[in-house]
Amino acid sequence: MRRFSKSFTQQEPLSDASIDAAVALMRTGRLHRYNLVEGEKGETALFEQEFADALGVPFALACASGGYALQLALRACGLQHGDAVLCNAFTLSPVPGSIHAAGGEAVLVDILDDTTIDPDDLEAAARESGARFFVLSHMRGHIGDMDAVMAVCETHGITLIEDCAHTLGANFAGKPSGTFGKVGCYSTQTYKHLNSGEGGVLSSDDPEVMRRAVILSGSYMFYDRHLAAPEAAGYGDTRLVTPNMSGRMDDLRAAVLRPQLAELEARKERWNALYHRMDAGLSRMERFERVPRHEKEDFVGSSIQFRLPSLTREDIAGFVAGCAERGIPVKWFGQAQPADYTSRYDSWGYLPATRPLPNADRVLATLCDLRLPLTFDEKDCDDIIQLMDDAMNEVISKSNTV
Repeated sequence: MRRFSKSFTQQEPLSDASIDAAVALMRTGRLHRYNLVEGEKGETALFEQEFADALGVPFALACASGGYALQLALRACGLQHGDAVLCNAFTLSPVPGSIHAAGGEAVLVDILDDTTIDPDDLEAAARESGARFFVLSHMRGHIGDMDAVMAVCETHGITLIEDCAHTLGANFAGKPSGTFGKVGCYSTQTYKHLNSGEGGVLSSDDPEVMRRAVILSGSYMFYDRHLAAPEAAGYGDTRLVTPNMSGRMDDLRAAVLRPQLAELEARKERWNALYHRMDAGLSRMERFERVPRHEKEDFVGSSIQFRLPSLTREDIAGFVAGCAERGIPVKWFGQAQPADYTSRYDSWGYLPATRPLPNADRVLATLCDLRLPLTFDEKDCDDIIQLMDDAMNEVISKSNTV
């Protein structure tokens, strides 16, 4: 049996610019973001400024992880213990986990066939729950109808926080992902579009929200050392009534991120070349249903999704197993127990009783996912498609002989 030999979890090496920046910083020993000498701005403050400039927003704050950025955003926007927070039924577990950690109660919202949020069910959930907050996850890089989402949020006075862990560099109708709501939250974990191992960023154009976030992140009284934050004179009582919940980014991570931020557009082109090659291959294969994308969306194709609606659960399990034997770790969101990152809402046992989510149940039952690391090339995509087709043909052949 032929096997694909490359790893789906191996990232490309950091650039020399990132390595040189990290080594230069380590030679100083000053890794803490506020451990600066006179006249020094610091890697984290510079990264925040460059990140904000890239998004076209005034404020950005780097922190420990994307999930921590979501917690900071919720608290900085005024979430109180027990408040209802609307959230996609289809997302990764750190998103409802962040809502729970911040003291909120997640209210799940159904999805459309393209896996994005259903604006009609968002409207219904908003009316039913009275929620004042909505964490919108652009799950696996798919941006839904932001015009419809914003209309619901404006009608019900909902504060929108965007989870952009999979959409840094993407936009909807020319507006960057993360700039629609009150706060945009991003991840720089190894498998995201920028790689610092772990890390997160939140952005906003609201001065008071950002003042609270800076204090919450653990700035002590060093908020004047931020470059992409409100003026120090404006912190007033905010600095005295906002708790310190230490979760800063350190300068070492920021040092390796700054060169990567400059490389993001080139990475986007490379990811999308892989995505389009895979998508073209899937379009030629029977039983594979591609996930459509909104016409106004400009995405970053670092992963690809497809559905297998004509197959039974047993056949999908057989296909996934056959792909694994061939070195292709297809992730299936419909499996009975969560594995890797494929947990579904019904496995988050700490949530309150969920609303009916019939479309999410139907879509996730046959939804599959595959990472597309930049260590691959288009020839690799062709090989992957062929091996997936072989695995499917084997399943169909066995099914026909039963």
